[in-house]
Amino acid sequence: MKRFIITLVVLVVLTILSAVVSNYSTNYTATIILILAGLKFLGIAYYFMDLIKAHVVWRIMLVIFLGLFLIPILILY
Repeated sequence: MKRFIITLVVLVVLTILSAVVSNYSTNYTATIILILAGLKFLGIAYYFMDLIKAHVVWRIMLVIFLGLFLIPILILY
């Protein structure tokens, strides 16, 4: 139960950090927000969806999916 609370707190901090970063207008704002969103995605998938207990193939496929989703967006932006 303690692990879930720590994960929840980290996700809330990442969300607040995303909101703070969105208020600044820099060249890397969208990149930082997408990276933070990817970290939140991994946190939710691993801890709240119990993929941390899944076979290593599923965990690798999740990271590959995230990469296939985020890398083209970051390259095109």
